[in-house]
Amino acid sequence: MSRSRRIQTSGRPCWCGSGHPFRSCHEKVGRQGPGADLFLPAETFEWSVRPARGLPRREAPARVHLPDYALSGEPRPRPTSHLLDRDEIRRLRIAGREAAGVLTVVAAMVRPGITTDELDSAAYDECSRRRIYPSTLNFRGYPKSICTSVNEVICHGIPDSRPLLEGDIVNVDITVFAEGMHGDCSATVLVGSVNPVARSLVEGTLRCLQAGIAAAGPGRHFWEIGRAIEALATELGYSVVREFVGHGIGPQMHTGFQVLHHYSPSESRRMEPGMAFTVEPMINAGTFRAAAWDDGWTAVTADLARSAQFEHTVLITEHGVDVLTANELVPAT
Repeated sequence: MSRSRRIQTSGRPCWCGSGHPFRSCHEKVGRQGPGADLFLPAETFEWSVRPARGLPRREAPARVHLPDYALSGEPRPRPTSHLLDRDEIRRLRIAGREAAGVLTVVAAMVRPGITTDELDSAAYDECSRRRIYPSTLNFRGYPKSICTSVNEVICHGIPDSRPLLEGDIVNVDITVFAEGMHGDCSATVLVGSVNPVARSLVEGTLRCLQAGIAAAGPGRHFWEIGRAIEALATELGYSVVREFVGHGIGPQMHTGFQVLHHYSPSESRRMEPGMAFTVEPMINAGTFRAAAWDDGWTAVTADLARSAQFEHTVLITEHGVDVLTANELVPAT
């Protein structure tokens, strides 16, 4: 993704975390602060990031157990239970540890000047070294081994030749296929020195993830996760993305149930021991609404305010909830 020209105008920094002055950013369309519910056409603003040329898709790594879509690009539909058995849980724990390990390696590389393509190559190489498969590679045709979502990109950003710049924030999303199971996690990383508004968004988003996990447990309703996340996000002055949600996970990357990150009383299913799913709130400085690039993957905030995300794979047990992708980068509590 290539960076557009930074606007040079005096004035206080905009609340959205862009680093642009408020006078030349959200003031010109009448925005008064974070959390307002307003859909704006993408052309209203100068983009912070744009698509750039990327490296071609790599082949499936050698000597690795492949998921069913690795060559065809299309996962085969098959019925799966919402409850994992003891052996599946054992293997899912391994996949979670592997995902967390790859995320730790790749996130440590984030710095001004590195390209997201370089981060993607590092993830591919690390997966190959570990003899595991990068789950996103060729999943429904997705061309890369990870997702890298910069600044106003909410999720599914495709790595390319755009160098990360001082002051950016980037979400690095890692999913791996190991032992026949998928493990999924992500973190938003600061690129060099980041302005305090954007830093607060990232820190608040991590707190939202932790609040959602704390609301999970056997016998609890799934809506309790969304209620906890949305309550904290609103208190902090942010909004919660609704178009993209958490999901069941296991032998398939996405199983048949969803985990909303906003409060919806219709999510009345109760959590049961043996359920595994992701909690991955996407938190925006401005409107919760999203727009899409024409690449079929990249989602951005409709007002181009910044967005951040953290994610863990969790397992409901008899006694509570286990975080299977825990690491020092993304503490569970």
